[in-house]
Amino acid sequence: MTKHIAVLMGGLSSEREISLRSGEASAKALESEGYRVTRVDVGHDIAQVLSALRPDVAFNALHGKFGEDGCIQGALEILRIPYTHSGVLASSVAMKKDVAKVVMAAAGVPVPKGRVVHRLEAAKAHALQPPYVLKPVSEGSSFGVFIVKEDMTYPPQELMREDWAHGDLMLAEQFVDGRELTCAVMGDRALGVIEILAADGGWYDYHAKYAKGGSKHVLPANLKQNIYQEVQHLAIEAHKALGCRGVSRADFRFDDRPGGTGELVVLEVNTQPGMTETSLVPEMAAYAGFSFGELVRWMVEDASCDR
Repeated sequence: MTKHIAVLMGGLSSEREISLRSGEASAKALESEGYRVTRVDVGHDIAQVLSALRPDVAFNALHGKFGEDGCIQGALEILRIPYTHSGVLASSVAMKKDVAKVVMAAAGVPVPKGRVVHRLEAAKAHALQPPYVLKPVSEGSSFGVFIVKEDMTYPPQELMREDWAHGDLMLAEQFVDGRELTCAVMGDRALGVIEILAADGGWYDYHAKYAKGGSKHVLPANLKQNIYQEVQHLAIEAHKALGCRGVSRADFRFDDRPGGTGELVVLEVNTQPGMTETSLVPEMAAYAGFSFGELVRWMVEDASCDR
């Protein structure tokens, strides 16, 4: 019998538009693989919707709050609907960047030095010696992220805005200069390593992530073989330390500049990486020999409860 897949998309977070794109691309690919697909724009009534729908599998294409932080995973566990990606605890821990850093560091995964600070405190005085990065502890897609450069006398005053929508707690981290790298894990194997170059020469912000031509992806990344393998190894170690399942993607900085520190650090692990036409994971999967359809099929067949 043909499996019925509910593709969970949209949702209630600031990453709604990206999720709709991830969900639509995944739904089309699943249909091309022969599955019966229902697209579900997730709202507060999601438990009732899924109870009525009773799909065989929930394909989670949500990003951000409620979709990536353990909330939807908990609902799916209670409803006993098998689902893709990581379970309740791993999703929750990975979404809290400050907690994830503690867990990864305890497992021997190198992470940047930093501290958590209230956004109003971070706006009054430098949280760290510049250069450093300020980012919300529980956001994705580079929302609310600031790079505080050495020549900046004052920290970002946008943090004082009354309409600030990214939470009160910020993670201040030392800025690691150098190259932006990323590596996906699929089950128990690491895929290829990509170096990301923002088209405008800047950093990998929202525009670089999602606008066509916003960034250039170098796959495989031009790294010494031992460094390439170390990135893959650390992606797997971070995935395992956080208890991730299915597909995840770890983001890195590598300072190999002349006279640089040589540091290779994990910035964060994404338990619900993007699945749009410009996304990194489908590109890495293709390099490993998996078409987009084969990738989503693998994710559906990997789905379970008690993740």
